Amino acid sequence: MNLRKVLFILPNLFTLSSIFCGFYAAVLCLGGRDGAQPTGDDFNRAALLIIFAGFFDAMDGRVARLTKTQSAFGVQIDSLADLSSFGVAPALLVYRWSLYSLGSLGLAASFGFLACAAIRLARFNVLAMNESGAPKKAGGFFSGLPTPGAAGIVVSLILADHALSGRLPGPSSPLPVLAVVVGISLLMVSNIPFRTFKNAKSGPRTFAFIALTLGSATLVGLVFHPSFALVWLLGCYVVMGVLEGTLGLSRRVTRRGARADLEQPERDSE
Repeated sequence: MNLRKVLFILPNLFTLSSIFCGFYAAVLCLGGRDGAQPTGDDFNRAALLIIFAGFFDAMDGRVARLTKTQSAFGVQIDSLADLSSFGVAPALLVYRWSLYSLGSLGLAASFGFLACAAIRLARFNVLAMNESGAPKKAGGFFSGLPTPGAAGIVVSLILADHALSGRLPGPSSPLPVLAVVVGISLLMVSNIPFRTFKNAKSGPRTFAFIALTLGSATLVGLVFHPSFALVWLLGCYVVMGVLEGTLGLSRRVTRRGARADLEQPERDSE
């Protein structure tokens, strides 16, 4: 038996598991295997399947790095898995759960989410590979909101709504859901840098950040419901990325302006 081939297959099995979770989530959104009208339990199960897809998606890259089997094929199949599990499945889920009541507007917003996920993944593939097609070393930031994070925001809302027996603005009030979907769609195709946390170094600051994050999520889960902990964590991740991107952009503009003042002769205002 060729051990190298076995190790090459291993991370792809995790990727295929992610694809299956996304596929089954889409099946549930269409009414399950019997084709009946989907229920709240079906939407909740579909949301949980997308969470499992995220777990498998996180594992395939780690297994590939651990076994040193990273490849251009792995990058491509991982992106296809992400498009299925974090593009098609959540777009269909949020449409069937809430946005269908808005008619063509809801359909356009759901497709917009899927389209932005596809654009985000295509851009990632271009940036993640060198000229020979081999994957580059992972950096410290993503360009734009990662598709698993965007899908996680949609999923967390559905899980929280199910935990509260449908008391969140969802099927009855789709406009807030529409605003969230449009917002995270735009964040996916933005140039805002979002941390990958892959290069995080152990130290007091990292420990304090982890403790604060887990502590606040635990508090939110205890005060409201455990499902709200995911809403809180993903919301904080988005806010942190937007703030860091905005402040970083303003600092770059300030530095660029300062360099321009040093390099150009002084002149009167126009």
